[in-house]
Amino acid sequence: MTSAAPVKTEYEAIIGLETHCQLSTKTKIFSSSSTAFGADPNTNIDPVCMGLPGVLPVLNEKVLEYAVKAGLALNCQIAKYSKFDRKQYFYPDLPKNYQISQYDLPIAEHGWLEIELVDADANPVRKKIGITRLHMEEDAGKLVHAGSDRLSGSTYSLVDYNRAGIPLVEIVSEPDLRSGQEAAEYAQELRRILLYLGVSDGNMQEGSLRCDVNISVRPVGQKEFGTKVEIKNMNSFNAIQRAIEYEIERQTAAVEAGERIIQETRLWEEGSQRTISMRIKEGSSDYRYFPEPDLAPIEVSEQQLQEWRSQLPELPALKRHHYESELGLTAYDARVLTEERATAEYFEAVIAAGANPKAAANWITQDVAAYLNKNKLKITEIGLTPTNLADVITRIEKGKISNAIAKEKLPDLLSGTSPEELFKGKELITDPSVLESIIDEVMAANPKELEKYRNGNTNLKGFFVGQVLKKTNKLAEPKLTNQLVEQKLNG
Repeated sequence: MTSAAPVKTEYEAIIGLETHCQLSTKTKIFSSSSTAFGADPNTNIDPVCMGLPGVLPVLNEKVLEYAVKAGLALNCQIAKYSKFDRKQYFYPDLPKNYQISQYDLPIAEHGWLEIELVDADANPVRKKIGITRLHMEEDAGKLVHAGSDRLSGSTYSLVDYNRAGIPLVEIVSEPDLRSGQEAAEYAQELRRILLYLGVSDGNMQEGSLRCDVNISVRPVGQKEFGTKVEIKNMNSFNAIQRAIEYEIERQTAAVEAGERIIQETRLWEEGSQRTISMRIKEGSSDYRYFPEPDLAPIEVSEQQLQEWRSQLPELPALKRHHYESELGLTAYDARVLTEERATAEYFEAVIAAGANPKAAANWITQDVAAYLNKNKLKITEIGLTPTNLADVITRIEKGKISNAIAKEKLPDLLSGTSPEELFKGKELITDPSVLESIIDEVMAANPKELEKYRNGNTNLKGFFVGQVLKKTNKLAEPKLTNQLVEQKLNG
């Protein structure tokens, strides 16, 4: 008698993200130095961000406004009373040897955002991801490792303090994510929200948006979390997804082999597509937080809160819902149109000018988008106004011009030429008697093809339609032309 094979344990991942977002203020969080990216090293600095003796920080009011607006957009509770704390952070790129951050009384807590995925049947699946907290803090500088050494890879390091004092908000999610795909979508939706608000440029290549992932695995059904591992500073959504997928496999294999997972910080190595150990993870006690004595507590009045709330735009998730339920768009079209606020506003202006929503969506997500991608332009940089695009769509639907002619003239439209000027003298021929006369001429000029059609080669219908379009310079109304050609051929 053979023994039954052991039941394979199923594991699930528990994932949370800590996202650092640079705020789009002109000056730093506690001083007047510029936040402009790309300046020469150590030029955007001042005594405050360099931590020189005798200087005092002063909170940039715009940082507070942007942080509160971000918290409101993430459905957070805004603290009426919060404070700054010192976080002991002995790194060479922090001149003060501490970071001003927020610890136990952050500006915003207990929020959520909605992510949207697609199931196996291409149906949208929505899921709310909790937001634990959002707090303000200053960024550190940047270490540049240089020289060449066979063992360590570099022989010396340089420090650029331009980033020191750059304003950040750190947004910490609840451990509600279960896959790399969910985590990547969460990060993308968070970026969309910040861009809609105008509080951050979300540029991952320049470090404006940086994600740390906390991940553990546990057997399905177990309530206790496994040992958490952090993956630091990923700067692309693809990297977030791939790093998580790799780490799930690594941790699952280790647990099944009876190995102990240690709480540590790891880095994603893009070249080898794996995570590598960086250091043992610090705990909050290692930072020795205490209240920042040089900054007064923050109190946000109800009047100020309501004013900032009134300035929030309609956010991407709500727009997607409206586009699908009220305008009848597909989930795909709604997602593409709401990816950027400028695109959504352009689309809504086209609709307001009288265009059919589905036709407007098709033009913007296909023809216009292809032109923008090819020429590396933004939708705000083209000459085709929403009113003119609505005019083109209306002309097509009324049968005044063909879709083919409109697309042929798209470069002229995009450069700013008006539809009235562009399509003057190019209205479609819709008079049946005129079209019948032209069709008769085409059939008379092509007797061999006519004979072949009537002997069973019905594919030649397209040939006759094409000849009519050619003879009329594509001005024959396509649908009517097809009907009349078929009637004549079978008559």
